[in-house]
Parts: sequence; structure tokens; C-alpha cells
Amino acid sequence: MTAHGIDIDTRMLTVGVAVTGVAAVLGLAGTVMIGVTLLNAGRGYVRRMEVAPAELAVRALRHAKVASHAASQAGADAWRSTDT
Repeated sequence: MTAHGIDIDTRMLTVGVAVTGVAAVLGLAGTVMIGVTLLNAGRGYVRRMEVAPAELAVRALRHAKVASHAASQAGADAWRSTDT
């Protein structure tokens, strides 16, 4: 420590900043590679599906509506049939 404050080794600080910058760039590149790989795998999976995801969603919604209507009807019938 000098009379003016803390004595910082600027050479070591510069090297540390450079290494951190390189590591950040490499980390970002790795993250992009992982994302692209997973995206391509997902696209291939969807292409190999026998039924398109949109069709599966339409079927599921249709089944949910039928089940909801049946449950509502059963509840209404049960309500009407109770002795009060």
C-alpha cells in the first residue's frame, strides 16, 4: 500500500479481465451450440411424429370438452335427484 492508496498490479488486472472476457465468449458460444443442437433435435422429433402436434392439441381439447360436458351433466343430474 502506498501513501496514495492501494497499489494495484495493473498488468495482473488486465490479464484477469482478458481471461474473463475470453471465458465469457466461450461460454456464450457453448450455450448457443447447445441451444441449436436441442432445437434441431426437437424439430427432428416433431418431423418423425405420426400425428402433428397441432392435431394432438385439437384432439385433446375435443376430449376435454366432452369430458367437461359429461361431468357437468352428471353433476346436474345428481343435484336434481337428491331428496330435499
